[in-house]
Amino acid sequence: ALRILWELREEPAATFRDLQTRCGSVSSSVLNQRLHELRKGGIIATGEPTGYELTDDGRSLLQALAPIDDWATHWGRRGLPSDM
Repeated sequence: ALRILWELREEPAATFRDLQTRCGSVSSSVLNQRLHELRKGGIIATGEPTGYELTDDGRSLLQALAPIDDWATHWGRRGLPSDM
């Protein structure tokens, strides 16, 4: 579900096929289930004909997750310890 949110963060709308391509290895059944859950939770909506898009609650959730993204970006720049 987080990957879907991530993929919709900069490109405001995407079709199922777009998301399937951008989410890589996720199966169509799993993607469909996550989209259903996110729609049911009011995090995304289906905007015809553009596809899936974040709702106000979805954008708010992304803002709440921004500190985690900042941390992950910082952590990723450090590199892995040599003993890993």
